[in-house]
Amino acid sequence: FSTPTPLIPTAAPTTAPATLPRPPSQDFLPSSARIDGVLHQQQTWNNCGPATITMALSYHGWRESQAFAGDKLKPNREDKNVSPHELVDFVREESFVDAILRVGGTLDLLKRLVANGFPTVIETAAMFEGYDWIGHYRVLVGYDDAFQLFYFYDSFLGVGADANGVTESYARVDNDWRAFNRTFIVVYHPDREALLRNILAEYWDEAAAAQIAFEAAQNEARSNPQDAFAWFNMGSSLAMLGRHQEAAAAFDQATSTGKLPWRMMWYQHGAFAAYFAAGRYQDVLTLAAHNQNTAPELEETHYWRGRVYEAQGENQRAASAYRRALGYNPNYDAARQALDSLSQ
Repeated sequence: FSTPTPLIPTAAPTTAPATLPRPPSQDFLPSSARIDGVLHQQQTWNNCGPATITMALSYHGWRESQAFAGDKLKPNREDKNVSPHELVDFVREESFVDAILRVGGTLDLLKRLVANGFPTVIETAAMFEGYDWIGHYRVLVGYDDAFQLFYFYDSFLGVGADANGVTESYARVDNDWRAFNRTFIVVYHPDREALLRNILAEYWDEAAAAQIAFEAAQNEARSNPQDAFAWFNMGSSLAMLGRHQEAAAAFDQATSTGKLPWRMMWYQHGAFAAYFAAGRYQDVLTLAAHNQNTAPELEETHYWRGRVYEAQGENQRAASAYRRALGYNPNYDAARQALDSLSQ
């Protein structure tokens, strides 16, 4: 990688995003709340994402199985990652409800969503007994301020001893969640969109949410310049905002700490996008080589190799990379569109 830029990027959005005021009914949060009606799914092999989105959809009466979701989202059972945007696309294409994906969430926001009856999926880090650091999805179904606990339906760990949910402390949830830029997905019925917009307030705007996430990560990096996740989240948020040079510098800094989990690039691809947009093609290929050596079935890896080859005028190699991505996941639209564009 290139020499990291030691300065923390700073900038405000060019225009202030419109803020939706939270209605008075949302100002009060009960000390505890629970959502009933989510049907638990114990995940099959490598099927965390499909199982979790199936659980969230079950609250709305959707009754397809995690096998159905898996066939659509990851036809290759060895595929170790389903990205959040793929889960959202699946909800929109295969169900009668809708979903919204945002970053930069807070514990307070999670509680507001639960208190108002919105099952919420979070992408988080996990280290199960006998396992190394991995990415994981969970459905939030409750919280209790008296015990400082969240309750989750977890596709790996189950529903807890009393079937009310697997419990995690507020502090632990936030610490693990931030490894994924505090990403959350709300699955909701369109009839309740107005209420959801009011609860999310400024988060309803995607760019505003990315700015919130960036500022939270920036503050964490200022507090601890060796915080790899803070720098990585800054990079991810800046990439979402189209500030690719700054994003690349933040990703450099995250890498330079030497503290990123070795599976990090399996799950999050903002660094690929930022380095590519910044013209740093060799860095994209370096990331791709790492993934290919550790998890060759990740279709996004081959897609980004293809993008580099195409940018360098090596269209045959690009087409080969796109075909390989589609070989692992025939439903991967980005690779399909890229391959089709080469033929025009």
